[in-house]
Amino acid sequence: MPEISITTTQNVNINFNVANLGVRILANIVDGGIKLAYIIFMQNTIIDALGLNAGVFDDWSVTAIYIVFMSPVIFYSLAFETFMEGQSPGKKLLKIKVAKIDGYQASFMDYLTRWVLRIVDGSATMYLAGLISMSVSKFHQRLGDMAAGTAVISLKNDINIGHTILTELAGDYQPVYPQVVKFSDNDMRIIKETYISARDSADSAVMAKLVRKIEEVGGIKCQTSPSQFVGTIIRDYNYYTGQ
Repeated sequence: MPEISITTTQNVNINFNVANLGVRILANIVDGGIKLAYIIFMQNTIIDALGLNAGVFDDWSVTAIYIVFMSPVIFYSLAFETFMEGQSPGKKLLKIKVAKIDGYQASFMDYLTRWVLRIVDGSATMYLAGLISMSVSKFHQRLGDMAAGTAVISLKNDINIGHTILTELAGDYQPVYPQVVKFSDNDMRIIKETYISARDSADSAVMAKLVRKIEEVGGIKCQTSPSQFVGTIIRDYNYYTGQ
């Protein structure tokens, strides 16, 4: 399954699987059901109450009123993806979302591009264009995704032990710094995220600052290399808090 690397606000990269075609179809069915329920409700209540089908209004007025009442259906995906950060109710239920393939959060213009090209991907081609492009493209993109530089990713099982304060320890692991119990879970999460970012970018200045902060708050003296010291701190914290 293709993966996309997303950069978090702490500059930590997390890999997500691209959502498969079946899940995307199911999400569209859910969203379609919601839109259909809305149309039926409006038809059987508001529209009938106004007498739109009884010749009370002229054709232009009827058309204008229908457009107003149908606007939630027309702008459904654009509105939800904008305000729910790449998700619609169907996508949220199926745990998928729209994301940029370059790893950043999609913008309103990206959602707008996808929404406009739904005409080509969907209704204008009986969904054939969208299905074909999703089937053959590397990241299962429809034409709207290709134009916007987006893809739909799966949020299932996206967090593993490497993305939390937890670290796998050997069964015979021996801790070095019992003072780590002074730190909170949130302290250790920040330490680990900063450590990973500094290590992966070879940023010795940030690593040195992190070591000084740990020494100051924890009352611990670094006697090894900065990277080895912080790694030991993280492992020791997980050893003591996991007992």
